[in-house]
Amino acid sequence: MLSSTAFNTSVQHSVLAMITSAKNSNWLLDVPISDLNSAGLSSASIVHMKLFTLDNRLIIRQAGILADADRQAVSKAFHQLFDIK
Repeated sequence: MLSSTAFNTSVQHSVLAMITSAKNSNWLLDVPISDLNSAGLSSASIVHMKLFTLDNRLIIRQAGILADADRQAVSKAFHQLFDIK
């Protein structure tokens, strides 16, 4: 989840990024997930900079969370994507 709890609660939607199999990685700024256990994943995966919003009622469960190093890598890619200094 990329958006804050305050945003998610206020608008009842969340901003998310796609997570997909690492073999599908071919976009600039794809971020490999190094800690699969923390993320709740069983095979090599990447965070794909394909962003979307989703109604919170459609989010069934949280599989896991990104480890600190993975979150930092995603944050860096996000800043590059939007040219945030």
